[in-house]
Amino acid sequence: MSLKSLYFSVSHYLQRRQFLVFLVSVCVAVVLSSCDTVTTDQYDATALTTLTWQVQYSTDPVNDKQPRFEEFASNSLLNRNGEKPQNAVIGPDDKGLWWPKLPPRPSIDEVEQRQKAGEQASKPELLRIVKYEMTYQQSGQKVTLPTNYDVYRQVARAYPSRKPLQLTLGVNNASVTKAKLAD
Repeated sequence: MSLKSLYFSVSHYLQRRQFLVFLVSVCVAVVLSSCDTVTTDQYDATALTTLTWQVQYSTDPVNDKQPRFEEFASNSLLNRNGEKPQNAVIGPDDKGLWWPKLPPRPSIDEVEQRQKAGEQASKPELLRIVKYEMTYQQSGQKVTLPTNYDVYRQVARAYPSRKPLQLTLGVNNASVTKAKLAD
């Protein structure tokens, strides 16, 4: 390879890299600029905790890259603002969440009924799933958006005193990504 062709190869690589860095920077700027903040003293946060039995079905438990999953019995419990829900059985856990009673574990007959020819079934596994949402007042309207654990905990700490919160909304204002006490 000649020095001239090496120079063009390196130059081309650097131009492509600079373009990629520029493109990523523009995307980050667009994402950050599309996030609004809202201050409110009327808010509510929920965490829907769900326990679900799941079984994995596979033709090769070691090397199957696309196993099939089947869900069986499930129970849910709605946590609100960090307070103990009625019917809570398990908890609070390390995150302050309460859980419903365990759903009935699937029997071997139920597991085998869903098994297809050539498949092997795993032992039933208990999934713990949490879905967080936040509702707040904005311009006289109730807005409910998905959120995360950190926002839920901030609401749980602020809710008893009803201190105003400053909320940071996600991309296209489609979620609440952060909550802090308003200044």
